Amino acid sequence: MASHARATTSPSSISEGGSTNEQKQDSSPSSDNVMGADPNRAITGRDPNSKIVGWNGPDDPDNPKNWPNRRKWMITVSLGMLTWVVTFASSIFSTATRPAAKEFGVSIEVMTLGTSLFVLGFAFGPLIFGPVSEIPVATAENVQTILVCRFLSGLFGSSPLSVVGGALVDLWPPVELGIAMSIFAGANFVGPVAGPIMGGFITQSSLGWRWTAYITAIMAALFGPIAFITVPETLESTLLARKARSVRLSTRDWAIHAVAEERPVDIHEMANRILVRPLAMLVLEPVIILVTLYMSFVYGLIYLCFEAYPVSFQEDRGWNSGVGSLPFLAIILGVVIGVIFIVIFSKTRLTRIIKAKGHLPPEQRLLPMMVGGACFPIGLLWFAWTSDPNILWVPQALAGIPLGVGIMLIFLQGQTYIIDNYRMNANSALAANAVVRALFGAGFPMFAAAMYKRLGVDWATSVLGFIAVGLFPVPILFYVFGERIRKLSRYAPSGGPP
Repeated sequence: MASHARATTSPSSISEGGSTNEQKQDSSPSSDNVMGADPNRAITGRDPNSKIVGWNGPDDPDNPKNWPNRRKWMITVSLGMLTWVVTFASSIFSTATRPAAKEFGVSIEVMTLGTSLFVLGFAFGPLIFGPVSEIPVATAENVQTILVCRFLSGLFGSSPLSVVGGALVDLWPPVELGIAMSIFAGANFVGPVAGPIMGGFITQSSLGWRWTAYITAIMAALFGPIAFITVPETLESTLLARKARSVRLSTRDWAIHAVAEERPVDIHEMANRILVRPLAMLVLEPVIILVTLYMSFVYGLIYLCFEAYPVSFQEDRGWNSGVGSLPFLAIILGVVIGVIFIVIFSKTRLTRIIKAKGHLPPEQRLLPMMVGGACFPIGLLWFAWTSDPNILWVPQALAGIPLGVGIMLIFLQGQTYIIDNYRMNANSALAANAVVRALFGAGFPMFAAAMYKRLGVDWATSVLGFIAVGLFPVPILFYVFGERIRKLSRYAPSGGPP
């Protein structure tokens, strides 16, 4: 994130005392452990030799959770737009698959790697100059250049998908967090669904398929600087370290410090947190295993649709690439309906629960996921059995609405449930989830075209619908048994988030 120092110095924010070991346990940075210690509590101690910098009470304006709502929404929207651009870039090339394959004399399956490799980059990449990698795609003279640069685009452009969730947790309390996360999740799905719509008309126009890459580079070059300017640092440990430095310089008291500065860089611990812990959670935690499987199937199916929809609407119904991409609008409408549902649910039921209990049990996040789990297979089977070209196109196109609702509710609530369930280990849990999700998103388009040609649109989509029915019990299982499973976990606290 772009960083803008804003630390103020106040004697009341410096506490003398306490065991520093106690201090480390009680004041974990909010973004490092996602739903950890209460960030509104001042950091204090008892050791007379220790001078710890903390917030100036629960209402300290420097605490990101106390920033004005207008500023927090500006940051949230900026991050959402950046996410939208990256996910848009991941799918727009799907409309260029056929003309590019024809130009370079390769099969459609080979050129589909242009989409798959971009999504595969999501599994491995931090953010470094993603837009630049799109320019060689637009000017490529061979398939190898396209595929390598598409992978690099996904690799370099993936950081919004990794860090936005943590930034939103730094900014928002539980109810508002659900609403803010819906913007992030909406961008995650509206972006890739909008890509083929714009790409279809660009490919069909005189601009040609290469302009799908130029448009992506232009959009990224526009929104990247906006995010850089408008998005400050939100991580509590970093902000307090800056504040401590400011106090040291102004008071010349070199003993003053933040808790984060007490911790030496430990390569072994860092490797454990980044590599070992996510893998262990993916293998040992039932919640991570099943929720990740469900979310990954949903995520992969979005990218499979970029191959399935052209088969059904362009090849079977004979539509051109521009008009043939318009049925994706129904999925976007479904995603928007899902966002509205989450906002209403958060403002009503979740608000009442927090007022009554003082905290939000993670299992309450699963109720909308159950609704999404019902809509998801309905949309797939509806799409499958209205796909006959002799049937009017309207019913088949409208199947995208329940499909979009299901995708949105399953993905968003699954992600938020993981955050609430694992709190201080949520980053590791989300890392494991993101890698598997990206592998599904990269893999599904590879077999989509062959499956749809072999089985036909009706039976190929029906198979996916039957799998979705089989996954429907996942949120029900954790709604009923989630608390007991959490008590047996090595990585999840026994209670709900504060």
